[in-house]
Amino acid sequence: MTHGIRADSPTHHTSHVRRDDWRQSASRYALLPLRIFLGVTFIYAGLDKLTDSTFMQADGAGSIGAQMEGARDISAVPALVDLSLKSPVGFGYAIALGELAVGIGTLIGLFARLAALGGALISLSLWLTVSWHEEPYYYGNDLAYLMAWLPLVLAGAAVWSVDALLAARRRNGP
Repeated sequence: MTHGIRADSPTHHTSHVRRDDWRQSASRYALLPLRIFLGVTFIYAGLDKLTDSTFMQADGAGSIGAQMEGARDISAVPALVDLSLKSPVGFGYAIALGELAVGIGTLIGLFARLAALGGALISLSLWLTVSWHEEPYYYGNDLAYLMAWLPLVLAGAAVWSVDALLAARRRNGP
């Protein structure tokens, strides 16, 4: 007997199994809210840039060119900013389309680890350039996004994903 309950008692066994099932389900779905948040956020960020005519300009208030010029002297990697300034509009489109691809891949779970790596690299580049000057460092959101991508880089998309569907098909055969 353990604490007055028999170990082979159906009640004890059933509640233990239910608790274990709940823990397994919770563990299995733990990254799903993060995937949804990051996927939707990056899709929104990409669409926002693509539909903002002011942003997709080489110069002028609110343009990608003006933002990168402003970040040049306060970034950790000025050479990265200089590279973007060679073609600010092209860089703006690259970031926007990258955010869209990362967001869609993350949301539907297609090449989820690769999409998460892309999101981490975008967040890292933004942290090292446009939000590097934030003080204290935790005011800059790009570092938090970088850290949020890392669990998805490591774990991928185990549930509700195209990757999981394809893996199940490979396991079960044609």
